[in-house]
Amino acid sequence: MTTIRTLTGDTELRAVWPLVAQLRPEFDEDRFVAQMHRQIAQGCRATVVFDDDGAPRAFACWRVMEMLAVGLHVYVDDLIVDQTVRSRGYGKTMLDWLKAEAKRLGCARLQLDSGTQRQDAHAFYLRERLRIEAFHFGVKLD
Repeated sequence: MTTIRTLTGDTELRAVWPLVAQLRPEFDEDRFVAQMHRQIAQGCRATVVFDDDGAPRAFACWRVMEMLAVGLHVYVDDLIVDQTVRSRGYGKTMLDWLKAEAKRLGCARLQLDSGTQRQDAHAFYLRERLRIEAFHFGVKLD
């Protein structure tokens, strides 16, 4: 049995920081919380899957966007599953919830980017019927 909640408060965000740090070690807790508050103010949502004991097991930072190329969609900034409990269904639970929420919100698609080094995540996404549809390009601006 799991619980899924969307978080907004400082205390809640701090409680999931150890999980988020597994993917975003370049942040510290204070920087993460401040960044999430800015993103939440811009329409981003922080959703967490908790296990029976209340431990956070999966985290998604996501937003609803509209683009010419794909229309109205959910874009997932980050999807993190606790590395100590991978392959136990928490990632699938989160992804299924995100898909259902996207449909509920009238979105036509769910999109995410994943770093090229994250082969295990890619295998999971492919198993869950996400497809590689494009290359994402970027450049650091000085």
